[in-house]
Amino acid sequence: QVQLQESGPGLVKPSQLLSLTCTVSGDAITTNYYYWSWIRQPPGKGLEWIGYIAYSGSTYYSPSLKSRTSISRDTSKNQFTLQLSSVTPEDTAVYYCARNFETVRYLEVWGQGTLVTVSS
Repeated sequence: QVQLQESGPGLVKPSQLLSLTCTVSGDAITTNYYYWSWIRQPPGKGLEWIGYIAYSGSTYYSPSLKSRTSISRDTSKNQFTLQLSSVTPEDTAVYYCARNFETVRYLEVWGQGTLVTVSS
């Protein structure tokens, strides 16, 4: 059974780089036709999809966050990473990683989430 686990600092200073890692167990992130996404939920607000890295290594980002977002992977560790630059307090949220299959238009498997607070 595939499992996803987010990790990284819980506190980031404004203007700095937010970096989170999703560790995947039970399946390789290179497995054909799977997509690996980052999603966030600010306190009291709804979910916002950030972007994905596909099984092939290709990436796609939400247009509203594209200029600040980079998703990469380390296949040797079976991990993928979110980097969000120039953060502000509005980036404070619970951050999730998740997976879906190519033909399934919802995120099927989620990590438990990790809270990241942007504050000085």
